[in-house]
Amino acid sequence: MPETAVKTVDRIAALLRVLAGQGAGGLSLTDIAKATGFGPATTHRLLAALTDVGFACQDLPTKHYRLGAVVATLGRAALQQDVAQLADGALARLAAATGDTSFASVREGLAAICIGRAVGAFPIRTLTLDVGDRRPLGVGAGSLALLAALPDAEIRLILVRNADWLKDFSGFTADAILRLVERTRADGHAFNDGLIVPAMNAVAVAVHDADGRPLFALSLAAIRDRMTPDRRAELVALLHAEAEELERRLPPLALDATSGSLVHSPSMGDQLR
Repeated sequence: MPETAVKTVDRIAALLRVLAGQGAGGLSLTDIAKATGFGPATTHRLLAALTDVGFACQDLPTKHYRLGAVVATLGRAALQQDVAQLADGALARLAAATGDTSFASVREGLAAICIGRAVGAFPIRTLTLDVGDRRPLGVGAGSLALLAALPDAEIRLILVRNADWLKDFSGFTADAILRLVERTRADGHAFNDGLIVPAMNAVAVAVHDADGRPLFALSLAAIRDRMTPDRRAELVALLHAEAEELERRLPPLALDATSGSLVHSPSMGDQLR
């Protein structure tokens, strides 16, 4: 790569780091130029280019610059990949130990997204989710485990905002999900008793950060005949063991205070390697 291109990339990276260190109020052109050491003309040119591609945006009343929505999307995608990498070992062990299908899901706003799956050896496979599938929080075992770990006020707000989406899932009214949340908290795990696909059951537990917030969920799905009360207890014990080990190994992660989505920690990739 030509030296001038490398220099431009370095400058853009410096600008993004400065913007990332600010809150929603952003920074003025003058403050950004001072923080980076670039001249005003260079700073303005680079910010204009970043704004054009959505990596930065300018608030019209204040003319302050802040990170654009594209960066948030990329950050969430990067963190989901990191979390999926961290969960891969747990998913493989769960699938191998049980013969069933294991899943990992993360919260993004009002949804739970499947970010990982491992298929066990049992010939009847329960493939109720593909990686990338989205469901409203509370619909499905992993999604329910994530929702139940949130504060009550936040749960109620999520259910109000998801009211229209929940109409796509028979039986998942707000009242029904609240009852499932109560049962999940009482049992210490989420249980989906064929509510989405008949005769297909699943159990799940949340993996928490140091503050007790749910970061992602691990779940196991099987046909109903393989989810007897005794075996269900065994599966839940395996899930809790993997969740506790992951919580012990987790590097510092952050949650967006507005959406509840995971946001990327710059040092996370290094800590996972």
